[in-house]
Amino acid sequence: MKSNRGTRRQTRSVKSILPQQDHGVLMKRKYFGTDGIRGQSNIFPMTPDLAMRVGIAVGTIFRNGAHRHRVVIGKDTRLSGYMLENAMVAGFTAAGLDVFLLGPIPTPGVAMLTRSLRADIGVMISASHNPFRDNGIKLFGPDGYKLSDDIEEKIEELIDQDMSGQLAKPEDIGRAKRVDGDIYRYIEQAKRTLPRDVTLKGLRIAIDCANGAAYKVAPSALWELGAEVVTIGTEPNGVNINLECGSTHPAALSKKVHEVRADIGIALDGDADRVLIIDENGTVIDGDQLMAVIADSWATDGMLKGGAIAATVMSNLGLERYLKGRGIGLHRTKVGDRYVVEQMRQDGLNVGGEQSGHIVLSDFGTTGDGLVAALQILAVVKRQGVSVSEVCHRFEPVPQILKNVRVSAGKPLEHPTVQQAIADAEAGLAKNGRLLIRPSGTEPLIRVMAEGDDRSQVERIVDELVNVIGSVRSAA
Repeated sequence: MKSNRGTRRQTRSVKSILPQQDHGVLMKRKYFGTDGIRGQSNIFPMTPDLAMRVGIAVGTIFRNGAHRHRVVIGKDTRLSGYMLENAMVAGFTAAGLDVFLLGPIPTPGVAMLTRSLRADIGVMISASHNPFRDNGIKLFGPDGYKLSDDIEEKIEELIDQDMSGQLAKPEDIGRAKRVDGDIYRYIEQAKRTLPRDVTLKGLRIAIDCANGAAYKVAPSALWELGAEVVTIGTEPNGVNINLECGSTHPAALSKKVHEVRADIGIALDGDADRVLIIDENGTVIDGDQLMAVIADSWATDGMLKGGAIAATVMSNLGLERYLKGRGIGLHRTKVGDRYVVEQMRQDGLNVGGEQSGHIVLSDFGTTGDGLVAALQILAVVKRQGVSVSEVCHRFEPVPQILKNVRVSAGKPLEHPTVQQAIADAEAGLAKNGRLLIRPSGTEPLIRVMAEGDDRSQVERIVDELVNVIGSVRSAA
Protein backbone atom coordinates (compact mmCIF):
# COMPACT_ATOMS: atom_id res chain seq x y z
CA MET A 1 0.00 0.00 0.00
CA LYS A 2 1.30 3.40 -0.93
CA SER A 3 2.06 5.67 2.00
CA ASN A 4 0.67 9.18 1.99
CA ARG A 5 2.96 10.50 4.72
CA GLY A 6 4.88 12.54 2.20
CA THR A 7 1.68 14.05 0.89
CA ARG A 8 0.65 15.15 4.38
CA ARG A 9 4.03 16.75 5.01
CA GLN A 10 3.82 18.61 1.72
CA THR A 11 0.47 20.16 2.53
CA ARG A 12 2.14 21.73 5.56
CA SER A 13 5.06 23.23 3.68
CA VAL A 14 5.06 26.71 2.25
CA LYS A 15 6.17 25.50 -1.18
CA SER A 16 3.23 23.15 -1.56
CA ILE A 17 0.84 25.82 -0.34
CA LEU A 18 1.69 28.00 -3.33
CA PRO A 19 3.41 26.09 -6.15
CA GLN A 20 4.90 28.68 -8.50
CA GLN A 21 4.11 26.74 -11.67
CA ASP A 22 0.43 26.38 -10.77
CA HIS A 23 0.11 30.07 -9.97
CA GLY A 24 1.68 30.90 -13.32
CA VAL A 25 -0.69 28.64 -15.27
CA LEU A 26 -3.73 30.20 -13.66
CA MET A 27 -2.53 33.69 -14.43
CA LYS A 28 -1.67 33.17 -18.12
CA ARG A 29 -4.67 31.12 -19.26
CA LYS A 30 -7.14 33.40 -20.97
CA TYR A 31 -10.19 31.17 -21.41
CA PHE A 32 -9.84 27.85 -19.60
CA GLY A 33 -10.15 27.47 -15.86
CA THR A 34 -10.00 24.32 -13.75
CA ASP A 35 -13.14 22.93 -15.40
CA GLY A 36 -13.38 24.18 -18.97
CA ILE A 37 -14.47 27.67 -20.00
CA ARG A 38 -16.99 29.37 -17.75
CA GLY A 39 -18.53 32.80 -17.27
CA GLN A 40 -21.70 34.85 -17.35
CA SER A 41 -23.82 34.26 -20.43
CA ASN A 42 -23.53 36.83 -23.23
CA ILE A 43 -20.54 38.40 -21.51
CA PHE A 44 -17.00 37.55 -22.62
CA PRO A 45 -15.94 34.77 -22.74
CA MET A 46 -19.38 33.13 -22.72
CA THR A 47 -20.56 34.67 -25.99
CA PRO A 48 -21.86 32.96 -29.15
CA ASP A 49 -18.88 34.30 -31.07
CA LEU A 50 -16.37 32.64 -28.76
CA ALA A 51 -18.42 29.41 -28.62
CA MET A 52 -18.31 29.23 -32.42
CA ARG A 53 -14.56 29.85 -32.41
CA VAL A 54 -14.10 27.12 -29.82
CA GLY A 55 -15.96 24.76 -32.14
CA ILE A 56 -13.71 25.64 -35.07
CA ALA A 57 -10.53 25.41 -32.98
CA VAL A 58 -11.43 22.10 -31.33
CA GLY A 59 -12.65 20.68 -34.63
CA THR A 60 -9.37 21.64 -36.27
CA ILE A 61 -7.28 19.95 -33.58
CA PHE A 62 -9.29 16.71 -33.53
CA ARG A 63 -9.83 16.51 -37.30
CA ASN A 64 -7.27 13.78 -37.90
CA GLY A 65 -7.58 11.04 -40.52
CA ALA A 66 -9.78 10.57 -43.56
CA HIS A 67 -12.89 9.28 -41.74
CA ARG A 68 -15.99 11.38 -41.10
CA HIS A 69 -15.40 13.12 -37.79
CA ARG A 70 -18.12 13.52 -35.23
CA VAL A 71 -18.79 15.43 -32.04
CA VAL A 72 -21.50 14.91 -29.42
CA ILE A 73 -22.93 17.92 -27.62
CA GLY A 74 -24.96 17.75 -24.43
CA LYS A 75 -26.23 20.53 -22.22
CA ASP A 76 -28.10 21.27 -19.03
CA THR A 77 -31.30 23.30 -18.88
CA ARG A 78 -30.03 26.90 -18.85
CA LEU A 79 -31.72 29.39 -21.13
CA SER A 80 -28.38 30.27 -22.69
CA GLY A 81 -27.80 26.63 -23.63
CA TYR A 82 -29.78 27.03 -26.86
CA MET A 83 -27.64 29.99 -27.91
CA LEU A 84 -24.30 28.36 -27.15
CA GLU A 85 -25.35 25.01 -28.59
CA ASN A 86 -26.23 26.56 -31.96
CA ALA A 87 -23.03 28.60 -31.99
CA MET A 88 -20.94 25.50 -31.36
CA VAL A 89 -22.82 23.58 -34.06
CA ALA A 90 -21.88 26.35 -36.48
CA GLY A 91 -18.23 26.11 -35.46
CA PHE A 92 -17.95 22.34 -35.61
CA THR A 93 -19.82 21.95 -38.90
CA ALA A 94 -17.74 24.77 -40.39
CA ALA A 95 -14.66 22.75 -39.42
CA GLY A 96 -16.13 19.70 -41.17
CA LEU A 97 -17.38 17.67 -38.19
CA ASP A 98 -20.77 15.99 -37.94
CA VAL A 99 -22.65 16.95 -34.78
CA PHE A 100 -24.91 14.76 -32.64
CA LEU A 101 -27.10 16.87 -30.35
CA LEU A 102 -28.06 15.01 -27.19
CA GLY A 103 -30.19 17.67 -25.51
CA PRO A 104 -30.34 17.84 -21.69
CA ILE A 105 -28.17 15.04 -20.28
CA PRO A 106 -25.80 14.72 -17.29
CA THR A 107 -22.13 15.46 -17.85
CA PRO A 108 -21.15 11.80 -17.27
CA GLY A 109 -23.63 10.87 -19.99
CA VAL A 110 -21.74 13.03 -22.47
CA ALA A 111 -18.45 11.41 -21.45
CA MET A 112 -19.97 7.95 -21.86
CA LEU A 113 -21.61 8.66 -25.23
CA THR A 114 -18.42 10.24 -26.58
CA ARG A 115 -16.87 6.78 -26.32
CA SER A 116 -20.01 4.80 -27.17
CA LEU A 117 -20.65 6.73 -30.40
CA ARG A 118 -16.93 6.71 -31.26
CA ALA A 119 -16.91 10.49 -31.40
CA ASP A 120 -13.73 12.48 -31.77
CA ILE A 121 -14.80 15.01 -29.15
CA GLY A 122 -17.52 15.46 -26.54
CA VAL A 123 -18.94 18.79 -25.34
CA MET A 124 -21.02 19.57 -22.27
CA ILE A 125 -22.58 23.03 -22.14
CA SER A 126 -23.05 23.68 -18.45
CA ALA A 127 -21.88 25.77 -15.51
CA SER A 128 -22.51 22.87 -13.14
CA HIS A 129 -23.80 24.16 -9.77
CA ASN A 130 -23.70 27.86 -10.74
CA PRO A 131 -26.88 29.95 -11.21
CA PHE A 132 -28.61 30.13 -14.59
CA ARG A 133 -26.88 33.38 -15.60
CA ASP A 134 -23.60 31.51 -15.90
CA ASN A 135 -22.72 28.89 -18.44
CA GLY A 136 -19.67 26.93 -19.48
CA ILE A 137 -18.08 24.59 -22.01
CA LYS A 138 -16.55 21.31 -20.86
CA LEU A 139 -14.61 19.26 -23.39
CA PHE A 140 -13.91 15.52 -23.48
CA GLY A 141 -11.49 13.62 -25.69
CA PRO A 142 -12.41 10.43 -27.58
CA ASP A 143 -11.52 8.40 -24.48
CA GLY A 144 -14.17 10.22 -22.43
CA TYR A 145 -11.65 12.03 -20.23
CA LYS A 146 -11.42 15.80 -19.90
CA LEU A 147 -8.77 17.38 -22.08
CA SER A 148 -5.24 17.88 -20.83
CA ASP A 149 -3.76 21.29 -20.07
CA ASP A 150 -1.56 20.99 -23.17
CA ILE A 151 -4.53 20.53 -25.51
CA GLU A 152 -6.45 23.34 -23.84
CA GLU A 153 -3.47 25.64 -24.42
CA LYS A 154 -3.44 24.68 -28.11
CA ILE A 155 -7.15 25.50 -28.32
CA GLU A 156 -6.52 28.90 -26.72
CA GLU A 157 -3.79 29.65 -29.25
CA LEU A 158 -6.08 28.83 -32.17
CA ILE A 159 -9.06 30.78 -30.84
CA ASP A 160 -7.15 34.05 -31.06
CA GLN A 161 -5.85 33.38 -34.57
CA ASP A 162 -7.40 33.84 -38.00
CA MET A 163 -8.95 30.41 -38.58
CA SER A 164 -10.45 31.08 -42.00
CA GLY A 165 -7.84 28.76 -43.52
CA GLN A 166 -9.08 25.92 -41.31
CA LEU A 167 -12.67 25.94 -42.60
CA ALA A 168 -13.94 22.93 -44.51
CA LYS A 169 -14.59 22.98 -48.24
CA PRO A 170 -18.26 23.46 -49.20
CA GLU A 171 -18.69 19.76 -49.93
CA ASP A 172 -17.06 18.82 -46.59
CA ILE A 173 -19.19 20.95 -44.26
CA GLY A 174 -20.54 18.84 -41.40
CA ARG A 175 -24.12 17.83 -40.73
CA ALA A 176 -26.04 18.13 -37.47
CA LYS A 177 -28.84 16.00 -36.09
CA ARG A 178 -30.66 15.65 -32.79
CA VAL A 179 -30.50 12.24 -31.10
CA ASP A 180 -32.52 12.68 -27.91
CA GLY A 181 -33.15 8.94 -27.60
CA ASP A 182 -29.52 8.27 -26.84
CA ILE A 183 -30.02 9.46 -23.25
CA TYR A 184 -31.50 6.03 -22.63
CA ARG A 185 -28.09 4.51 -23.30
CA TYR A 186 -26.87 6.45 -20.29
CA ILE A 187 -29.83 5.31 -18.17
CA GLU A 188 -29.07 1.68 -18.96
CA GLN A 189 -25.38 2.15 -18.29
CA ALA A 190 -26.12 3.73 -14.90
CA LYS A 191 -28.55 0.95 -13.96
CA ARG A 192 -25.95 -1.71 -14.74
CA THR A 193 -23.65 -0.28 -12.06
CA LEU A 194 -26.03 -1.51 -9.35
CA PRO A 195 -24.93 -5.02 -8.28
CA ARG A 196 -27.10 -7.74 -9.80
CA ASP A 197 -28.15 -9.10 -6.42
CA VAL A 198 -29.56 -5.72 -5.38
CA THR A 199 -32.96 -4.23 -6.12
CA LEU A 200 -34.37 -0.93 -4.93
CA LYS A 201 -37.80 -2.40 -4.21
CA GLY A 202 -39.15 -1.30 -0.86
CA LEU A 203 -37.22 1.98 -0.82
CA ARG A 204 -38.87 5.37 -0.95
CA ILE A 205 -36.39 7.72 -2.54
CA ALA A 206 -36.73 11.50 -2.73
CA ILE A 207 -34.56 13.01 -5.44
CA ASP A 208 -33.77 16.64 -6.21
CA CYS A 209 -32.50 17.10 -9.77
CA ALA A 210 -31.81 20.83 -9.32
CA ASN A 211 -34.05 21.58 -12.34
CA GLY A 212 -31.00 20.53 -14.30
CA ALA A 213 -29.62 18.00 -16.73
CA ALA A 214 -30.77 14.87 -14.85
CA TYR A 215 -34.42 15.85 -14.52
CA LYS A 216 -35.49 13.03 -16.85
CA VAL A 217 -32.83 10.36 -16.54
CA ALA A 218 -32.27 10.08 -12.77
CA PRO A 219 -35.90 9.55 -11.66
CA SER A 220 -36.41 7.12 -14.55
CA ALA A 221 -33.38 5.03 -13.60
CA LEU A 222 -34.40 4.80 -9.94
CA TRP A 223 -38.00 3.88 -10.79
CA GLU A 224 -36.91 1.23 -13.28
CA LEU A 225 -34.72 -0.30 -10.56
CA GLY A 226 -37.80 -0.76 -8.37
CA ALA A 227 -37.86 2.26 -6.07
CA GLU A 228 -40.79 4.45 -5.16
CA VAL A 229 -39.60 7.83 -6.37
CA VAL A 230 -40.61 11.29 -5.14
CA THR A 231 -39.16 14.15 -7.16
CA ILE A 232 -38.42 17.82 -6.74
CA GLY A 233 -36.37 20.05 -9.01
CA THR A 234 -37.67 18.34 -12.14
CA GLU A 235 -39.49 21.26 -13.77
CA PRO A 236 -36.80 23.30 -15.52
CA ASN A 237 -37.84 26.55 -17.16
CA GLY A 238 -34.43 27.86 -18.24
CA VAL A 239 -33.86 30.11 -15.25
CA ASN A 240 -34.52 27.94 -12.18
CA ILE A 241 -31.55 25.58 -12.43
CA ASN A 242 -29.85 25.30 -8.99
CA LEU A 243 -32.28 27.92 -7.67
CA GLU A 244 -32.77 27.06 -3.99
CA CYS A 245 -32.54 23.40 -4.88
CA GLY A 246 -30.02 20.69 -5.67
CA SER A 247 -26.78 19.78 -3.93
CA THR A 248 -25.85 23.41 -3.24
CA HIS A 249 -29.18 24.06 -1.49
CA PRO A 250 -30.10 20.74 0.19
CA ALA A 251 -32.58 22.25 2.66
CA ALA A 252 -35.44 21.78 0.17
CA LEU A 253 -34.72 18.07 -0.12
CA SER A 254 -34.30 17.65 3.65
CA LYS A 255 -37.78 19.11 4.03
CA LYS A 256 -39.18 16.77 1.37
CA VAL A 257 -37.58 13.71 3.01
CA HIS A 258 -39.37 14.59 6.26
CA GLU A 259 -42.61 15.37 4.45
CA VAL A 260 -42.89 12.05 2.58
CA ARG A 261 -40.97 9.96 5.15
CA ALA A 262 -38.45 8.91 2.56
CA ASP A 263 -35.72 6.40 3.33
CA ILE A 264 -33.14 8.54 1.55
CA GLY A 265 -32.75 11.79 -0.35
CA ILE A 266 -30.48 12.23 -3.37
CA ALA A 267 -29.45 15.80 -4.22
CA LEU A 268 -27.78 16.35 -7.61
CA ASP A 269 -26.37 19.56 -9.04
CA GLY A 270 -27.16 21.22 -12.36
CA ASP A 271 -25.17 18.83 -14.53
CA ALA A 272 -25.46 15.83 -12.16
CA ASP A 273 -21.74 15.19 -11.79
CA ARG A 274 -21.96 15.66 -8.02
CA VAL A 275 -24.27 14.32 -5.32
CA LEU A 276 -25.07 14.78 -1.65
CA ILE A 277 -27.18 12.33 0.32
CA ILE A 278 -29.90 13.17 2.84
CA ASP A 279 -30.53 10.51 5.48
CA GLU A 280 -33.94 9.58 6.85
CA ASN A 281 -33.56 12.25 9.57
CA GLY A 282 -32.97 15.03 7.04
CA THR A 283 -29.24 15.25 7.79
CA VAL A 284 -26.95 16.19 4.89
CA ILE A 285 -24.13 13.73 4.14
CA ASP A 286 -21.18 15.12 2.21
CA GLY A 287 -18.77 13.60 -0.28
CA ASP A 288 -16.19 12.64 2.34
CA GLN A 289 -18.63 10.35 4.11
CA LEU A 290 -19.81 8.92 0.78
CA MET A 291 -16.24 8.12 -0.27
CA ALA A 292 -15.71 6.38 3.07
CA VAL A 293 -18.78 4.20 2.51
CA ILE A 294 -17.85 3.24 -1.04
CA ALA A 295 -14.16 2.66 -0.29
CA ASP A 296 -14.96 0.46 2.70
CA SER A 297 -17.59 -1.51 0.77
CA TRP A 298 -15.39 -2.01 -2.27
CA ALA A 299 -12.41 -3.01 -0.13
CA THR A 300 -14.56 -5.63 1.61
CA ASP A 301 -15.73 -6.97 -1.77
CA GLY A 302 -12.20 -7.01 -3.18
CA MET A 303 -13.08 -4.30 -5.72
CA LEU A 304 -10.92 -1.44 -4.42
CA LYS A 305 -7.85 -0.99 -6.60
CA GLY A 306 -4.51 0.30 -5.37
CA GLY A 307 -5.45 -0.01 -1.70
CA ALA A 308 -6.33 3.69 -1.60
CA ILE A 309 -8.58 6.44 -2.86
CA ALA A 310 -7.83 9.90 -4.26
CA ALA A 311 -9.29 13.03 -2.67
CA THR A 312 -8.40 16.69 -2.67
CA VAL A 313 -6.56 18.65 -0.02
CA MET A 314 -9.95 19.91 1.17
CA SER A 315 -11.20 16.49 2.31
CA ASN A 316 -11.56 16.28 6.07
CA LEU A 317 -8.79 14.86 8.24
CA GLY A 318 -11.45 12.63 9.77
CA LEU A 319 -11.77 10.81 6.44
CA GLU A 320 -8.02 10.23 6.31
CA ARG A 321 -7.99 8.82 9.84
CA TYR A 322 -10.99 6.59 9.17
CA LEU A 323 -9.47 5.14 6.02
CA LYS A 324 -6.14 4.56 7.76
CA GLY A 325 -7.96 2.59 10.44
CA ARG A 326 -9.44 0.40 7.70
CA GLY A 327 -6.08 -0.14 6.04
CA ILE A 328 -6.92 2.17 3.13
CA GLY A 329 -4.67 4.97 1.94
CA LEU A 330 -5.60 8.50 0.91
CA HIS A 331 -3.74 10.22 -1.94
CA ARG A 332 -4.41 13.96 -1.81
CA THR A 333 -4.60 16.19 -4.89
CA LYS A 334 -5.13 19.82 -5.79
CA VAL A 335 -8.73 21.06 -5.73
CA GLY A 336 -10.68 20.05 -8.84
CA ASP A 337 -12.13 16.76 -10.02
CA ARG A 338 -9.79 16.71 -13.03
CA TYR A 339 -6.81 16.49 -10.67
CA VAL A 340 -8.53 13.69 -8.77
CA VAL A 341 -8.94 11.76 -12.02
CA GLU A 342 -5.30 12.38 -12.97
CA GLN A 343 -4.17 10.99 -9.60
CA MET A 344 -6.44 7.98 -9.98
CA ARG A 345 -5.04 7.18 -13.41
CA GLN A 346 -1.47 7.71 -12.26
CA ASP A 347 -1.79 5.46 -9.18
CA GLY A 348 -4.18 2.85 -10.57
CA LEU A 349 -7.06 3.79 -8.23
CA ASN A 350 -10.76 3.35 -8.97
CA VAL A 351 -12.35 5.54 -6.27
CA GLY A 352 -11.83 9.26 -5.85
CA GLY A 353 -13.72 12.46 -5.24
CA GLU A 354 -14.27 15.72 -3.46
CA GLN A 355 -15.98 16.82 -0.28
CA SER A 356 -18.48 18.72 -2.44
CA GLY A 357 -19.87 15.45 -3.80
CA HIS A 358 -17.89 14.82 -6.98
CA ILE A 359 -17.42 11.05 -6.77
CA VAL A 360 -15.41 9.40 -9.54
CA LEU A 361 -15.69 5.63 -9.90
CA SER A 362 -13.45 4.71 -12.79
CA ASP A 363 -14.82 1.17 -13.09
CA PHE A 364 -17.99 2.82 -14.38
CA GLY A 365 -16.99 6.14 -15.92
CA THR A 366 -14.36 8.75 -16.59
CA THR A 367 -15.75 11.67 -14.61
CA GLY A 368 -17.88 12.45 -11.55
CA ASP A 369 -21.33 10.83 -11.69
CA GLY A 370 -23.89 11.73 -9.03
CA LEU A 371 -26.43 9.07 -10.00
CA VAL A 372 -23.92 6.23 -10.14
CA ALA A 373 -22.37 7.25 -6.80
CA ALA A 374 -25.86 7.32 -5.24
CA LEU A 375 -26.53 3.81 -6.55
CA GLN A 376 -23.39 2.53 -4.81
CA ILE A 377 -24.63 3.99 -1.53
CA LEU A 378 -28.06 2.45 -2.09
CA ALA A 379 -26.44 -0.94 -2.70
CA VAL A 380 -24.76 -0.80 0.72
CA VAL A 381 -28.03 0.28 2.39
CA LYS A 382 -29.93 -2.61 0.83
CA ARG A 383 -27.29 -5.25 1.53
CA GLN A 384 -26.85 -4.24 5.16
CA GLY A 385 -30.56 -3.77 5.75
CA VAL A 386 -30.06 -0.75 8.01
CA SER A 387 -30.92 2.93 7.80
CA VAL A 388 -29.05 5.45 5.69
CA SER A 389 -27.89 7.28 8.82
CA GLU A 390 -26.25 4.10 10.10
CA VAL A 391 -24.58 3.38 6.76
CA CYS A 392 -23.32 6.87 6.00
CA HIS A 393 -22.05 8.14 9.34
CA ARG A 394 -18.56 6.60 9.21
CA PHE A 395 -16.54 9.18 11.15
CA GLU A 396 -16.83 12.38 13.13
CA PRO A 397 -15.46 15.21 10.96
CA VAL A 398 -12.58 17.11 12.49
CA PRO A 399 -13.46 20.81 13.01
CA GLN A 400 -12.53 22.57 9.76
CA ILE A 401 -12.52 26.34 9.28
CA LEU A 402 -12.18 28.03 5.88
CA LYS A 403 -11.93 31.78 5.31
CA ASN A 404 -11.03 33.87 2.26
CA VAL A 405 -8.80 36.91 1.93
CA ARG A 406 -9.39 39.09 -1.13
CA VAL A 407 -6.26 40.21 -2.98
CA SER A 408 -5.82 42.60 -5.88
CA ALA A 409 -2.12 42.37 -6.71
CA GLY A 410 1.22 41.11 -5.51
CA LYS A 411 2.15 37.83 -3.88
CA PRO A 412 1.42 38.19 -0.17
CA LEU A 413 2.10 34.50 0.52
CA GLU A 414 5.75 35.05 -0.35
CA HIS A 415 6.14 37.84 2.24
CA PRO A 416 8.48 36.84 5.13
CA THR A 417 5.93 37.91 7.74
CA VAL A 418 3.28 35.65 6.22
CA GLN A 419 5.68 32.73 5.87
CA GLN A 420 6.67 33.05 9.50
CA ALA A 421 3.00 33.13 10.55
CA ILE A 422 2.40 29.98 8.51
CA ALA A 423 5.36 28.23 10.12
CA ASP A 424 4.09 29.19 13.60
CA ALA A 425 0.60 27.91 12.75
CA GLU A 426 1.96 24.59 11.52
CA ALA A 427 4.01 24.18 14.67
CA GLY A 428 0.93 24.92 16.75
CA LEU A 429 -1.15 22.27 15.00
CA ALA A 430 1.71 19.75 15.04
CA LYS A 431 0.27 16.25 14.58
CA ASN A 432 -3.23 17.22 15.71
CA GLY A 433 -4.35 19.01 12.57
CA ARG A 434 -3.68 20.23 9.08
CA LEU A 435 -3.15 23.62 7.45
CA LEU A 436 -3.83 24.55 3.83
CA ILE A 437 -3.38 27.95 2.23
CA ARG A 438 -3.95 28.31 -1.50
CA PRO A 439 -4.94 30.89 -4.10
CA SER A 440 -8.35 30.42 -5.67
CA GLY A 441 -8.29 29.20 -9.24
CA THR A 442 -11.27 31.33 -10.27
CA GLU A 443 -11.34 34.42 -8.02
CA PRO A 444 -8.81 36.95 -6.63
CA LEU A 445 -8.86 35.23 -3.26
CA ILE A 446 -6.48 33.42 -0.97
CA ARG A 447 -8.19 30.57 0.86
CA VAL A 448 -7.06 29.83 4.41
CA MET A 449 -8.14 26.47 5.80
CA ALA A 450 -7.16 24.74 9.01
CA GLU A 451 -8.56 21.73 10.78
CA GLY A 452 -7.77 20.01 14.04
CA ASP A 453 -9.19 18.37 17.11
CA ASP A 454 -9.38 21.64 19.06
CA ARG A 455 -11.95 23.92 17.39
CA SER A 456 -10.95 27.02 19.35
CA GLN A 457 -7.31 26.56 18.35
CA VAL A 458 -8.28 26.10 14.69
CA GLU A 459 -10.46 29.22 14.72
CA ARG A 460 -7.67 31.25 16.34
CA ILE A 461 -5.07 30.06 13.81
CA VAL A 462 -7.27 30.87 10.83
CA ASP A 463 -8.19 34.31 12.17
CA GLU A 464 -4.54 35.15 12.85
CA LEU A 465 -3.43 34.08 9.37
CA VAL A 466 -6.26 35.99 7.72
CA ASN A 467 -5.26 39.11 9.64
CA VAL A 468 -1.57 38.75 8.76
CA ILE A 469 -2.25 38.15 5.07
CA GLY A 470 -4.72 41.04 5.06
CA SER A 471 -2.25 43.43 6.66
CA VAL A 472 0.50 42.52 4.18
CA ARG A 473 -1.94 42.90 1.30
CA SER A 474 -2.99 46.34 2.56
CA ALA A 475 0.60 47.45 3.01
CA ALA A 476 1.43 46.32 -0.53
